[in-house]
Amino acid sequence: MTKKNILLGIESSCDDTSAAIISDGYILSNIVANQSVHQQYGGVVPELASRAHQQNIVPVVDTAIKEAGIAKEDISAICFTQGPGLLGSLLVGSSFSKSFAIGMNIPLIAVNHMQGHIMAHFIKQVGEEKKQPKFPFLCLTVSGGHTQIILVKSVTDMTVIGETLDDAAGEAFDKSAKILGLPYPGGPLIDKYGKQGDKLKFVFGRHKVGELNFSYSGIKTSILRVIEKGVAENPNFITENQNDLCASIQHTIVEILIKKIMKASNELGINEIAIAGGVSANSYLRARLLELQEKYNKEVYIPKLEYCTDNAAMIAISGYYKLLEGDFADQTITPKSRFSL
Repeated sequence: MTKKNILLGIESSCDDTSAAIISDGYILSNIVANQSVHQQYGGVVPELASRAHQQNIVPVVDTAIKEAGIAKEDISAICFTQGPGLLGSLLVGSSFSKSFAIGMNIPLIAVNHMQGHIMAHFIKQVGEEKKQPKFPFLCLTVSGGHTQIILVKSVTDMTVIGETLDDAAGEAFDKSAKILGLPYPGGPLIDKYGKQGDKLKFVFGRHKVGELNFSYSGIKTSILRVIEKGVAENPNFITENQNDLCASIQHTIVEILIKKIMKASNELGINEIAIAGGVSANSYLRARLLELQEKYNKEVYIPKLEYCTDNAAMIAISGYYKLLEGDFADQTITPKSRFSL
């Protein structure tokens, strides 16, 4: 009987500590420990994040192994997020993974966090048939730190063909929410309130950026100016217009994403389009992409919600394909806060 390739994946790039077990591409467990400590500060505090990772990583890994119904001796290799991300957080995950690899005498595999988001589309689940992107495909990868269009030719051949020149779309969501006085993380709240608002009620300025690149810094400034002007005229402006503001902000941010991915699709003649990253959980973005599928004959791939935000399953599936290629790391490897595809 052929031995199964069972991988333990570790994700610790920001403020979520996660461990997952994958067996020959099939998910067995995916455990995520969130950090609520950052809410009072309105954003992630790197030092607090790394401390929380240290507290969480052992119980999270233990839970992932138990839920998968395996023993630690069954694990064929361990993979971890090398970057990009917060260096202190990455150090916790990489240090644990290197120690585990030595202790269990198994291979060590390093994974790019953004590649992991894309590879989430290839996670399989027992008893469930899932449509997977066909190569080549375009992936719109959108999160709090990244906004990119990736040309994916294979599981190992990925090229950035467009990216933000300043701020990410996810940051624009969170900063706009902060301006509105919404608690962190504010992106999901803009999504929630925006469902009940008029997306065309407020118009915000947009930077015109050439090619397939993005720019969101000017949009944030425009949103701030509109709200400041409204509050100056009416102290209850935000409260009275919260749903419409959220809907208009969301519409502005998402329409730029849609315009660019359509431009890339038409120019390259690639009709396979996927999304990935935390912002891919946004209901309006998901709905707009499905419209492309219906109106323009695009084949759209949307990940399950649990694979949109940071999780170790996406790291484990990336590690699985690296294992098949024999792409291993050694004990001298170090995490990278900046790490391009």
